[in-house]
Amino acid sequence: MEKKGMLVPVVLALAAAAIYWWVLTSKERDLAAQNEPATVLVAKYDLPARTIMNVDLVETRVIPKMYIEQDSYEVKSQSDIKLVSNLVTSVRIPKGNQITQSALVSLSPEAGLSVKVPPGYRGCVLPLENDLLRLIKPGDRVDILVSFDAVMGDNRKEKVTATILQNVLVLGVGSNLGQGLSGGQAKAKAAAEAADQAFSEKAALSLALNPNEAQYLALSVKQGSVDVIVRGLGDVELHPMEIASFKRLIKS
Repeated sequence: MEKKGMLVPVVLALAAAAIYWWVLTSKERDLAAQNEPATVLVAKYDLPARTIMNVDLVETRVIPKMYIEQDSYEVKSQSDIKLVSNLVTSVRIPKGNQITQSALVSLSPEAGLSVKVPPGYRGCVLPLENDLLRLIKPGDRVDILVSFDAVMGDNRKEKVTATILQNVLVLGVGSNLGQGLSGGQAKAKAAAEAADQAFSEKAALSLALNPNEAQYLALSVKQGSVDVIVRGLGDVELHPMEIASFKRLIKS
């Protein structure tokens, strides 16, 4: 009985030592894991709010895992760097700061049209029939035509059509500003747009125009009916265009 009584403290001591060793090694493993190097995306330059992201604006940096922000972009393969492309900064990101998911939004109406407008241009919104808009994509080039009643030399009115703008860049179609979407996101977005369009016969086409062109477009919308024709990919040439009328068509 005396030996058994002596064994109890020994067993308890061994158990306590085992538990202490397990806790100690567990903490050491956690500390080692936190000190393991990890690669994250950081801002290569000071990035103002509403900057469209691309791979040239970021760089990678190796830091201990314990310093990774909760929703940072951790780079585990080279393709991970492209995850930020076509996203927009919702806040200013100083140079060297980690790029976080909460600081970026998709290229959408939430980011605003101004992020897509080239320097020196204006973003103009033109209402068009939904059926036509389904065939136009952001990045396409279009020509703008206006049909109106022209007053001829004998004070007679004649319906004519003139091409007033050529090689106009399409910034957006409806809520689509050219953001990159996965297959699932694209289907969900298309369903939402279809539901919206069911209550309206028209939707918006966003165009990049210089200030003078914007004035002529606004005047044309008030003066007559405006139509859009789509150019082929890569066609950016400007051509002299005569005003079209039925009188000239019949004579030719």
